[in-house]
Amino acid sequence: MPTAEWTDPSIDTSDDTVRALQLILTAWDEGEESGVAPELMAYAAIFAAMTDLVTLFGEDAVAKMAGSLEQRVKLGEFTLRQSRH
Repeated sequence: MPTAEWTDPSIDTSDDTVRALQLILTAWDEGEESGVAPELMAYAAIFAAMTDLVTLFGEDAVAKMAGSLEQRVKLGEFTLRQSRH
């Protein structure tokens, strides 16, 4: 479950990337508190991100980036907790 609170003092909360993530996590928490299922929040976040990236960089660049996601997922880059499969 996402949370917008940072407890690690080594994280630079003035960094724009960290601030952006904090905003997204806050919105995510609000959505879940409103009863929106986490998987729907995830689909909406991916859709919003992809449409913005396509607007900024074009379809070809985003398709190339998206093509690398399969391997990155399999390597555990996005895994917060280890799962046993």
